[in-house]
Amino acid sequence: MSDDFRLDLGAPWLNLLATRGRHFGPQPVERIPTADRLRDWLARSELTPLAPVTDFDLDTAHELREAVRPLALGAVDGVAPSAEQVQALTRFLKAEPVHLAALDRLHRSAPPTASAAFARLALQAADWLTGPLRHDLRACPEQDCRGVFADPGGRRRWCPSPACASRGRVRALRERRRGAS
Repeated sequence: MSDDFRLDLGAPWLNLLATRGRHFGPQPVERIPTADRLRDWLARSELTPLAPVTDFDLDTAHELREAVRPLALGAVDGVAPSAEQVQALTRFLKAEPVHLAALDRLHRSAPPTASAAFARLALQAADWLTGPLRHDLRACPEQDCRGVFADPGGRRRWCPSPACASRGRVRALRERRRGAS
């Protein structure tokens, strides 16, 4: 189903980018169109806030996603970020006390609000984009997708979406056949 969440891109902040599928195509797919869907996505990302998720939070999630996208694509493409792009991400970075608990595994306290969850995502994105993990980032070559994903082995050509890989392989086969004739 086209509105299923993509949770296979390597990190929650990358999965946030995938909440808008086929971003560069003529008919993008919005996977978090409502506050309820955002709450579900946050839960699947283990970022369920203690406070209810609101329509304002939904708008804020979309803003964060679109603030991170050009920075991620720029990191992949080797394009330096603009001051405006950096400022757009920086506004989401907020210090949050870390509370850990040793239960069945190490746990971190739930974010009190959706804004605190977004701050965690923004910090994760900033850490990846400024540290050595930026070298593991790739972008799907499918022009309507351009989804950014982690590829620590450096062997993936397309994002984890089977549709992108299928389209890419079919296109490559057609080009090879055209070249052979």
